[in-house]
Amino acid sequence: MKSIHPTAIIEPGARLADDVVVGPYACVGAEVEIESGVVLHAHVVVTGRTRIGARTVVHPFASLGQPPQHIRYRGEPATVAIGADTVIREYVTINAGAGPHGTWVGNGCFLMTGAHVAHDCWVGDRVVMANQATLGGHVTVEDGAVIGGLAAVHQFSRIGEQAMIGGLSAVSEDVIPFGMAVGNRARLAGLNIVGLKRSGIARQEIHAMRAAFRQLFAGSGRFADRVDQVAEAYKDNSRVQKIIAFIRAQSSRGLCRPAPGHAG
Repeated sequence: MKSIHPTAIIEPGARLADDVVVGPYACVGAEVEIESGVVLHAHVVVTGRTRIGARTVVHPFASLGQPPQHIRYRGEPATVAIGADTVIREYVTINAGAGPHGTWVGNGCFLMTGAHVAHDCWVGDRVVMANQATLGGHVTVEDGAVIGGLAAVHQFSRIGEQAMIGGLSAVSEDVIPFGMAVGNRARLAGLNIVGLKRSGIARQEIHAMRAAFRQLFAGSGRFADRVDQVAEAYKDNSRVQKIIAFIRAQSSRGLCRPAPGHAG
């Protein structure tokens, strides 16, 4: 059974599952779709063509589905889709995307207070964004990545699977899967060893990944040749192959690399 506070505003046309909870002074727009078990706490605003997946919880003063913050936006159809079992804390903003895929935030994510997801971003499953972390437009964040507090990611950059972005970092290039990037401008500081261990990855595989990392970023010869060599040497290691595929598909932002002499 729905539980909608009498002060909440639900515009005609909004589609809410039968067990949605909507708190005081929350506002839900006419084109919004909210699935089963979702909780919208007080003062939440959900607008535009926004869909919120099952059991997601949205805390006070979050704003979801507002138009892109883009000076050339002229009212084109813009969408947001948020997966299931995601936690969205106070003052989070997720802007609608005007591109063909809109803005997507995956399943089981945790967006802490003040985090911002800009237009046309694609955020995978189980991503954590700490307080005030910011994604520029068209950023891709793959599954399991962690964006530290007050970190900012430049538009069109990619953050690989289970990468870790240190707090206060400014990321302007692609960060490889399982990598750790810190600083302003961020440099690659090695692999996200803590994250790998927490994922239950065997010690032997972590050692292999570290050896591959050193060969990639501290070996001799042309970088493109080292990529090919590592791809062949570790062809049976699925995680190293993810790193290779990510590098080969790098975007216009370029690749985040270690500072000279710090690829160990």
